[in-house]
Amino acid sequence: MKNEIKRIAVLGAGTMGAGIGQLFAIKGFQVMLIYTCEADQKSDPLGRIRSSLEILKENQVITAEEIPEIMKRISITESLEEAAGFADIIFECIIEDLKIKQDYFAELDRLCPKDTILASNTSAISITEIAEKAENKERIIGTHYWNPAYLIPLVEVVKTKYVSEQTVKRTCTLLTDAGKKPVVVNKDVPGFLANRMQHALFREALYIIEQGIAEPEAVDDAIKYGFGMRLGIMAPVTVMDMGGLDLTHSIHSYLFRDLSCSKEPSPILVEKLNQGKLGFKTGEGLLPWTQEKIEFEKKNLTEKLIKVARILERL
Repeated sequence: MKNEIKRIAVLGAGTMGAGIGQLFAIKGFQVMLIYTCEADQKSDPLGRIRSSLEILKENQVITAEEIPEIMKRISITESLEEAAGFADIIFECIIEDLKIKQDYFAELDRLCPKDTILASNTSAISITEIAEKAENKERIIGTHYWNPAYLIPLVEVVKTKYVSEQTVKRTCTLLTDAGKKPVVVNKDVPGFLANRMQHALFREALYIIEQGIAEPEAVDDAIKYGFGMRLGIMAPVTVMDMGGLDLTHSIHSYLFRDLSCSKEPSPILVEKLNQGKLGFKTGEGLLPWTQEKIEFEKKNLTEKLIKVARILERL
């Protein structure tokens, strides 16, 4: 069944908001970005979208002729009322503050027609809690995109205590129509699905560095040149079945006692924070970063993701 959703609004025009808007505009949907603060305007989302489209053009994902047509599909407003009258679905991409999100969702719930879906892109806050102040909680759902939203196929579709199956089905159909890979998360738990696994990896990576087992560069290389190459093709569940659950059990029985099981952030992470070493933002984190290296890494990520997506037939 072709989805009836044709018009997309995005609340917030930061990195993720602009990326989601770009994704749907590329796929032929009408898109409205909603400015929520002065920072949205200063960040020049249309300029950033155009720059992203230029990179896609340079890598033969789209043509030069398509860029003006894509940009024409994107409009901007500061009015929630205008967006409510326009949109079939609104994706929220604002600051990670529960109260602010609750207030916006309550207001959008009041303004929007009953069949408009309200979706949050939060990566950390409970979707059920976000919905608490709204009356029509059954139409509120989590849709956690991954950056860059226009290249990473995954969208975690997070159920709340209240969401209707119709809302879940309509959301998944829309995302599939837009070329995404929706994965339903049945329980609204911290970290949802993918971030739970990603940050378990981050915790062990930091522990390895903290314990002097390997340097930060070696940690990254072990993943990039090792099992990381396989993950896009064969992920943990299939790998365990392929090797045999008896083998997996033997390894876990020996290895797990030596892995980090900390319930608190890593001491080395806390130390870096106290030193004001935040990574790209400050020019140094776990590794040193020049502005030239930062710009290279950002562009390299986009271009390499395009190549990987093509090889894996996901673009």
